[in-house]
Amino acid sequence: MSSDWLSLSEIAEELGVHPSTIRNWADQGRIPVHRTPGGHRRFRRDEVTLWQQADQANTVSETQLVLQNALKRTRFQISEGGLSSESWYQKLDQQARQQYRQSGRSLLQALSAYLSSETGSSADAEARALGYEYAVRARRHELNIMEATQAFLFFRSNLLDAMYGVYEAASVQSPFVWSNLFRRITAFTDHVMITILDTFTAFDKG
Repeated sequence: MSSDWLSLSEIAEELGVHPSTIRNWADQGRIPVHRTPGGHRRFRRDEVTLWQQADQANTVSETQLVLQNALKRTRFQISEGGLSSESWYQKLDQQARQQYRQSGRSLLQALSAYLSSETGSSADAEARALGYEYAVRARRHELNIMEATQAFLFFRSNLLDAMYGVYEAASVQSPFVWSNLFRRITAFTDHVMITILDTFTAFDKG
């Protein structure tokens, strides 16, 4: 077969998806496809390249829309008093509570910057900084490692709940947008969580 043309299995390998996914996209008209006289699907390499470029541009735009809506929901949930029922939060004085609310906003801002970037090149350093901040703040206000973990998970759970809410009501249906967002959010927040645990362990050993 000419290198200008790709079979279904070849295009699936190049795009890193299952052949059945390519088959569905082709049948739904989402990716440019041609049929041989025998009914086989064939894909022109230059058309697929153009399609990828357009799809990536749309994905960035859709990602921004999803993220903005999710962050709005999360800010609302945090400001509406959900924190007051948390046992770890009840141990804090007013100043410490304000600092924790600020930590929640810092997490959202860092995630926003990370998810909006193409490379996420500074994500590791930002996640470590946030994790260290959470751990130091928790120890300063005499929270133990379990309570510090609960504090962080409160903000992460609110963010994920907001994402699910946006997903359920979304006009954005691209599987690329959702899989990419959830994968990157999980990776980033897991890194923060690990740093919190590592910092507590280092303090205890020290």
